[in-house]
Amino acid sequence: MGVPEIERRPPDEARRPRRFSLWRRFRDDTRGATAVEFAIIALPFLGLMGAILESAIVFLASQVLDTATSDAARLIRTGQAQQSSYTASQFKTEVCNRLYVLFTCSNVAVESTVYASFSSITSSQPLDASGNFDPTKVTNFQMGAASQIVVVRVYYAYPLFFNKLGFNLANTANGSRLLAGVAAFRNEPFPW
Repeated sequence: MGVPEIERRPPDEARRPRRFSLWRRFRDDTRGATAVEFAIIALPFLGLMGAILESAIVFLASQVLDTATSDAARLIRTGQAQQSSYTASQFKTEVCNRLYVLFTCSNVAVESTVYASFSSITSSQPLDASGNFDPTKVTNFQMGAASQIVVVRVYYAYPLFFNKLGFNLANTANGSRLLAGVAAFRNEPFPW
């Protein structure tokens, strides 16, 4: 009489097909988890960082354009531009001399208009029918005489790159940001 033999059953893993054990090993392996998580997070993170950087650069470009407009408009306000008989292209050169690497001078548009009073100053953007910047609409260049009211406007269509990610700074149809520097003043009473 012997001891009855206990029926031996193979362990659970031995009974399951091999594909399940491979899946379990893959699922339980955490060696590449950080790389996979970074790959999932990297694109939105880099897109957000690019949009933040682009916003800062556009803000800086707007400030540089406004300062250059104000500084160049001083030539008209003090009568230096009138005394030297500046043309529109010469005045544009003066504006471009005050701009830095953020701008291409050939894309800068300058206009200067004389008004009868400050309340009669009008404002409109030089956009074509489809909503794109049209530099041909910026043609007026008047410097005015002593004590006349003058408004100098400088326009630049700044290109954008991160406007497809939901944060869109563009204000033109082609996806660029139309920057404008404006200086409104009364000319000094220069004697000539």
